[in-house]
Amino acid sequence: MRYQHIVFDVDGTLIDTGYAGLRSLQDTLMELTGSSPSLQELEFSLGIPSHDALERLGVADVPAAAALWSRKLLSYRDTVRVYEGIPTLLEELERRGYLLGLVTSRSRRELEQDFSPFPISNYFRINVCSDDTLGHKPEPDPLFQYMFLTGAAQGELLYVGDRETDLQCAQGAWVDFALAGWGNPDPDGAIAAKYRLGRPGELLDVIG
Repeated sequence: MRYQHIVFDVDGTLIDTGYAGLRSLQDTLMELTGSSPSLQELEFSLGIPSHDALERLGVADVPAAAALWSRKLLSYRDTVRVYEGIPTLLEELERRGYLLGLVTSRSRRELEQDFSPFPISNYFRINVCSDDTLGHKPEPDPLFQYMFLTGAAQGELLYVGDRETDLQCAQGAWVDFALAGWGNPDPDGAIAAKYRLGRPGELLDVIG
């Protein structure tokens, strides 16, 4: 096998949480400040830890705001879904003997709340969350932590994500990167991924 470890981002890659995350952030800011930026203005928050996003927004009490955001997100839980083709992909990767892991900007509590209820969570053996490292995406620390925990070499690992921050994390760790185009089509080709995937099943073709 070209790779032994296939490591995934969560939001925008395995599950579609964009609408839920942005709308609940809007609701959080509205409650805290009485006003809120547009969804487009808040898109920067996708793919980075919630605490980092809130700090960039100038929120005074970041931990309290993060807890409120997490509660607000529950109101949009019915809009979150697993992307079509992901369960079949994960089943086939496991059948072929790949080791599957997660590297996410979510905290472990957020992962337990919003991702673990989905049956696909059982495919992943090692999960690296934002509270596991000092540096966060786009820094390479999360992938270095995954390699430390598993003993994986850089050439044995492929990282699959949907954001520029995911690419930068992979580049910093000298790890190959595949763009999840179903979560972020990137029509202008701005994200310089080694592999560009239009649907989940295409990953099986590029890894041989």
